[in-house]
Amino acid sequence: MKAALQQRQRNIVMEVENTLHMKVGDGESSYASNSFLQEIVIRKTLHVLKHTIKGMVNLETAFSKVFVLADLGCGTGTNTLLLASMVIDLVLELCKEINLKTPQFQVFLNDLFGNDFNTIFQLLPKFRANLKKEKGENFGSCFVSAIPGSFYRRLFPDESLHLVHSSYSVHWLSQVPEGIENNKTNIYMARTSPPNVFEAYGKQFHTDFIKFLELRAKEVVRGGCMVLTFLGRSSADPTTDDGCRLMELLAQSLLDMVKEGLVEESFINSFNLPHYSPCEDEVRKAIHNEGSFCLNTFNVFQGNWDPYDTDYTNLVDLNDQISHIHAKNCAKALRAVMEPLLTSHFGNLINIDVLFQKLQMHVAEDLANKKTRYFNIAISLSKK
Repeated sequence: MKAALQQRQRNIVMEVENTLHMKVGDGESSYASNSFLQEIVIRKTLHVLKHTIKGMVNLETAFSKVFVLADLGCGTGTNTLLLASMVIDLVLELCKEINLKTPQFQVFLNDLFGNDFNTIFQLLPKFRANLKKEKGENFGSCFVSAIPGSFYRRLFPDESLHLVHSSYSVHWLSQVPEGIENNKTNIYMARTSPPNVFEAYGKQFHTDFIKFLELRAKEVVRGGCMVLTFLGRSSADPTTDDGCRLMELLAQSLLDMVKEGLVEESFINSFNLPHYSPCEDEVRKAIHNEGSFCLNTFNVFQGNWDPYDTDYTNLVDLNDQISHIHAKNCAKALRAVMEPLLTSHFGNLINIDVLFQKLQMHVAEDLANKKTRYFNIAISLSKK
């Protein structure tokens, strides 16, 4: 019985590892073409990254020979190498300030097996040429390697990393929480979810995040750092709008298709997302309980559902035309992330174009009444 349960657990985890990835390629609906939201988040956390790297100045191994960076959940497209460029710039700036010789750089790019690493590889020649052009002939070498696999498993040798970065990845769980079969007509935590669903999701995040910290504690050198940015929520209430509203609208779009006979309800009832947006207390509690890292900074910031929307003043969209523009951009950004998970579960039984057209309508209506925003958490940690 115990062996059967363990095998079932392994199967559940492997299912997520094999199906969770952004939409591949460079087409109109691909992640590479619709990852401006993630770029904004990376750029908004530049000050956290800068402060963290400055705090590593006394870490002799990082600046003497080779500075080793791991980007976990790197995704694909230009954002992946944008992060590497930012770190290199910050290290070079610091070396110039304190009159240190520039180290070489080793950049490890990690994501799950289905990630579109080929698109990244095709960008490398231009990336290297730009480094040489911008930094000059005296710039040391930069070695880039791909490390496929789940960050809920060991990825690197003991004490081999100086800086770990992860943006918009740690909110993905290792598996869908068990025991939430009664979360019918929902695909995530929602106002209509039974109490055990909230408990199961919170427990799964706590287990996964502690596992993540334990693994990185073995791989990061003493004094090494991590900068993690992920989706969260502003309140302990798991049904707060910035924590689950967008997923409620996606579930509503699926239910619209059920009513029209386009999807069977049983397929929705058996679909839940391996995702969790924690509140601040949950994050702090996990870091404290695991005990290997000091929490140096804890930052939060909002992001509009439409990454091209720069209005952070108004609480609603000003007119229907603006709402529909924002909704279209929001739906495109979400589709690039969610489509592989949806098609893995529903197969050819669902028309993805129709689903996201319906989502676009629901989002437009929602933004006209209340402008809900993403709630982002960015933390800096150092290994004790």
